[in-house]
Amino acid sequence: MKTRRRARRVTLETLYEYDLAAHPAGEVLQRRLQANPMETAGVAFASQLVTGVIGHLGEIDRLIARYAPEWPLEQMAVIDRNVLRIAIYEFLIFGETPVKVAINEAVELAKTYASDSAPRFINGVLGSLADQIPKLQQELLTVPISE
Repeated sequence: MKTRRRARRVTLETLYEYDLAAHPAGEVLQRRLQANPMETAGVAFASQLVTGVIGHLGEIDRLIARYAPEWPLEQMAVIDRNVLRIAIYEFLIFGETPVKVAINEAVELAKTYASDSAPRFINGVLGSLADQIPKLQQELLTVPISE
């Protein structure tokens, strides 16, 4: 399996536990990395994703709420919510992952970890967001990062 794909899986597992059990993300990530050893580049990428998603959780969650209004965040499946968070962080904030790659990787994570209907839902939400990238990036620049 490719390094970045493995890093995304470890990130999803970390964020899932962080979201459900409120365990410290750094400790969860270290445990996950010990259980799933990978190259230095994969460790760095997973660390960047976990830190970035958590650091921008408020902004990311507001976007999810806006683009998936029929599914309030607290009622959304934990896996779905965290798959969306990772992809949004990757293509909208981190900016080093091409949009199509981030969406494809999110759909693949959903196929592996989520319900049968999740891949379509995730693809739809991310596709709607992707159509608005310049506007959303400008919005993120004008909103204070910490609230």
